[in-house]
Amino acid sequence: MHERELSAAQRSRVIEMAWEDRTTFEAIEHSYGLNEAGVIKLMRQELKPSSFRLWRKRVSSRATKHESMRGFVVGRAYCKTQYKQR
Repeated sequence: MHERELSAAQRSRVIEMAWEDRTTFEAIEHSYGLNEAGVIKLMRQELKPSSFRLWRKRVSSRATKHESMRGFVVGRAYCKTQYKQR
C-alpha cells in the first residue's frame, strides 16, 4: 500500500464514504488511492476507539462493501444525485 497525503477535506470524504453501506472499498481506492487496509488505518487514526469498533463491526458484515461480493455491477463510485448542486 502506497500512502499519500490527504487533505482534511479528503480525509473527511473518505470517512464519509467508508460509513456509507453501498460505497465499496474499491470505489474509495479508485477515488483516493487508499486500499481497504489504508481505509481501516485512516479510520483507526481519525475515529474515537468506540466509533472505530462500531464501524468495523458494521462493515465486517456488509457484502456491499466489496465489489466481488456484490450481486450487481455498479458503473460509478457515487450517485450523481447524491450531492447538492453548487
